[in-house]
Amino acid sequence: MDTEKTNGSSCRFCGSALSHSFVDLGMSPLCQTHIEPEQLNQMEPFYPLHAYVCDQCFLVQLDEYVTPDDIFSDYAYFSSYSDSWVEHARKYAHRMRARFGFDGNSKVMEIASNDGYLLQHFVAMDIPVLGIEPAANVAEHAIKKGIPTTVRFFGAESAKAIREEFGAADLLLGNNVLAHVPDINDFVSGMKILLKPDGVITMEFPHLYRLMESNQFDTIYHEHFSYLSFFTVEKIFAHHGITLFDVEELKSHGGSIRIFGRHAEDDSKPVGESVHALRRRELDEGFASLQKYRDFEERVKETKRKLLDFLIRVKREGKSVAGYGAPGKGNTLLNYCGIRTDFLDYTVDRSPHKQGRYTPGTRIPILAPERIRETKPDYILILPWNLKEEIMEQMAYVRDWGGKFVVPIPEVQVLD
Repeated sequence: MDTEKTNGSSCRFCGSALSHSFVDLGMSPLCQTHIEPEQLNQMEPFYPLHAYVCDQCFLVQLDEYVTPDDIFSDYAYFSSYSDSWVEHARKYAHRMRARFGFDGNSKVMEIASNDGYLLQHFVAMDIPVLGIEPAANVAEHAIKKGIPTTVRFFGAESAKAIREEFGAADLLLGNNVLAHVPDINDFVSGMKILLKPDGVITMEFPHLYRLMESNQFDTIYHEHFSYLSFFTVEKIFAHHGITLFDVEELKSHGGSIRIFGRHAEDDSKPVGESVHALRRRELDEGFASLQKYRDFEERVKETKRKLLDFLIRVKREGKSVAGYGAPGKGNTLLNYCGIRTDFLDYTVDRSPHKQGRYTPGTRIPILAPERIRETKPDYILILPWNLKEEIMEQMAYVRDWGGKFVVPIPEVQVLD
């Protein structure tokens, strides 16, 4: 656990030296850089996938080996291809309007707004919106849907420019973006700048508590720079003059939290019991002690062994195995476990932006979902396991030939 680091990196929040290993997943390529057919014989860059924990603020984090520009300027992830995620966004939009009274005089802004999967629901309620999205190819889809979107990375400087051009936000939100920013201080200070004096911030992100509890090591990849407990994220926001007044625990992405923030000077929104309760629970369970983080890596290694044991057994029995999905988490799992076409014939994905390409590192073909009906595999390995109910419902027909589903996390499960 206490492997000394030699490259002299410091914590991206508090600046303390990093020397305590959380988990080392070896070398891995960028998880969303899917390989084109003409690139199959070309070299592919791999980077260390080694997470450390800060012994002062307990932020779990990766080094920044590539810039956000390299990762997000042309992005292959489109949120609208998950029906359950679009529905999650719709419910959120209606709840925010009901709770805070947003209307046609309000301004809702989303950081990392993707293809408009969420803001479209506010548009349908005649509430003005602005998307802030760094990937031009993804933003283009939002704009075509009638969702105003500015293409830029978010931080203090861009927040000032956005405020000057578009005004301040009554609701400033971000789903699964806080973990994606290497300069978390610049990012949070930008939110402080862009928020109206009585405005509300909401941020959703995978909860480190659930990552550790459910052994979700595959959610660690280069695009995710930080892995956040509530205890640590509260410190980060307070440092920038933002008070967290509410928090909700969610089932999305294997267990996330939604935090609600407001200016520290805004006393119209008292801090609720949910904030005190979650902070207490994390402290009681040791999230402010290095001891909590010491045994995680061994659990990860055991999960790898169990998955490989399963795949070796069924392949020796002459069974066929296909994958479902080509998500970031799936690519971490495949590369860490060394799973290639010797175990997985192919994988399928609903996104046409991934079809016809190959998974990074492991070079597994990504095909359209119809391929499963054509080839009738014995097992389907669900790589986006957080969407297993949605996927099993979509693919219910595999039971017609006795096909079964396999979920790899928190450990291998075969589901009829």
